[in-house]
Amino acid sequence: MDKFTTLTGIAAPLPLINVDTDMIIPKQFLKTIKRSGLGVNLFDEMRYNDDGSENENFVLNKDAYREAEILIGGDNFGCGSSREHAPWAIKDFGIRCVIAPSFADIFYNNCFKNGILPIALPQEQVDLLMTEAEKGANARITVDLEGQTITTSEGETMSFEVDAFKKHCLLNGLDDIGLTMENVSSIDRFESDAAQSRPWV
Repeated sequence: MDKFTTLTGIAAPLPLINVDTDMIIPKQFLKTIKRSGLGVNLFDEMRYNDDGSENENFVLNKDAYREAEILIGGDNFGCGSSREHAPWAIKDFGIRCVIAPSFADIFYNNCFKNGILPIALPQEQVDLLMTEAEKGANARITVDLEGQTITTSEGETMSFEVDAFKKHCLLNGLDDIGLTMENVSSIDRFESDAAQSRPWV
């Protein structure tokens, strides 16, 4: 998993509440178990017209936000079914950080396991960042995970909370497998001892 330390990038404003996982990645795209290739279908039903052409009014189709790495969303982001494809699609598009007033628990935890930093902030701070994001590519927001700060293009800084264990995993690029591999020497030693003490197993 990619490490997350400091990110400076364009933030895309998506001022919608209750953005559920079916909106993020519709059910017809859940046939794959690959984490790559889903970015093109991120927000598919809002992003494309019925004929497959781009909806020019959708934020990620606007030139200023095609390279967005941060998404500013509304309350209860990621609600709905517990599909891990949702953070897969977000990450594959290129977004590494989602900021919103609140998140659905399963989506929130899935983000950390897939190299995405979800940040919950008070509504007034999200509103400020939403306004900042509406400036387009001229406004770049910096997210510092180590220092737990967000800095706007105007130099205004705000702090955020993050679980210490989840922070450790993101800073070091550790998913569940990576965490297990940190203890590989202990696992090997246990297996060796078990084989000698219980050869019949």
